[in-house]
Amino acid sequence: MGNGILQLDARYVRGECATSSAASSTLPLLGFRRLAGRLRARGDETGERQHELTLEAIATFQNTPAQCLWSQARVNDPVTVAGLRFPNRIGLAAGLDKNGRCIDGLGAMGFGFIEVGTVTPKAQPGNPKPRMFRLPQATALINRLGFNNEGLDAFLANVKRARSFRAAGGVLGLNIGKNAATPIENAVDDYLIGLAGVYPHADYVTVNISSPNTKNLRALQSDEALDALLSALQARRGQLQQQHGRAVPMFVKIAPDLDEAQVKLIAATLRKNGIDGVIATNTTVSREAVQGLPHAEETGGLSGTPVLEASNRVIRQLRAELGTGYPIIGVGGVTSGTTARAKLEAGADLVQIYTGLIYRGPALVKEAAQALAARQ
Repeated sequence: MGNGILQLDARYVRGECATSSAASSTLPLLGFRRLAGRLRARGDETGERQHELTLEAIATFQNTPAQCLWSQARVNDPVTVAGLRFPNRIGLAAGLDKNGRCIDGLGAMGFGFIEVGTVTPKAQPGNPKPRMFRLPQATALINRLGFNNEGLDAFLANVKRARSFRAAGGVLGLNIGKNAATPIENAVDDYLIGLAGVYPHADYVTVNISSPNTKNLRALQSDEALDALLSALQARRGQLQQQHGRAVPMFVKIAPDLDEAQVKLIAATLRKNGIDGVIATNTTVSREAVQGLPHAEETGGLSGTPVLEASNRVIRQLRAELGTGYPIIGVGGVTSGTTARAKLEAGADLVQIYTGLIYRGPALVKEAAQALAARQ
């Protein structure tokens, strides 16, 4: 993996594997070589296409002997957060696997938890292409994908097919959002549909109200809108808990582009509505840290190293407002063990990665998990 978009590394091209069982499985490796060759041959295509081809390969070869080409042992560092036992503190952020096709394959990289989505009730294509841009000088990406996904039914079918990651103790989060065509005043309806759909299949549910790529979505972070949304979701969750006989924690994912007063208000609203935790943060619309770089002025959300400090600032403010014991998942700018530890030092309980994985590959998962396991 590398070159700024999730890609297969050189071992895929060579067909190497550490286990004899995979080496003896000729057909899967031949298929893997073909897909890897397509990736290398299409270097002039958009980063998004390369990303899609890699996910196609992972989806094809997960739970087969060829999975050893990217799998690694999971670091054992168990922790209980929001009533869930996480095998370690490092997770994959939502957005990389929007349709939940690669849960087992991505989980084999050593993650303690995986979050997939964002899923919307109806399938939608997202924003026009090109819509994903690399800024390698800043270890960053800009995307304006716009919740492109195949819809709730296809998403749930994929989630139900996943087996090995959760069987081995991995935790699965399902991230829900609203369709672009749904007026913002009717957004609650989409979230209620999403919650009801994913609830029976999720270890936790994330309510995404902070993507900058769906018009007016971030307006849901405001006082009255957030209170109305969370109140409705909490009422529906109570009904679902009785119906399914299990309590599923609910998190809310917020933006880094919030001032201290906004963070304080959000924290109070989360507490008021009995929300189990918060994920901080999504991508930023600020370009201050990447001025002058190629693609820096593209619209969309900026992720990677430039969002690290803004994310950590919001985490610190949330911890100050919410006190000890309230679950916080930190995400944004984690590209090393050191930056993963910085999330915990800011006040997070768990850490997610996305852009760092794209640039550094599975090695980052192990490095970050080891750094957190050795923090004491």
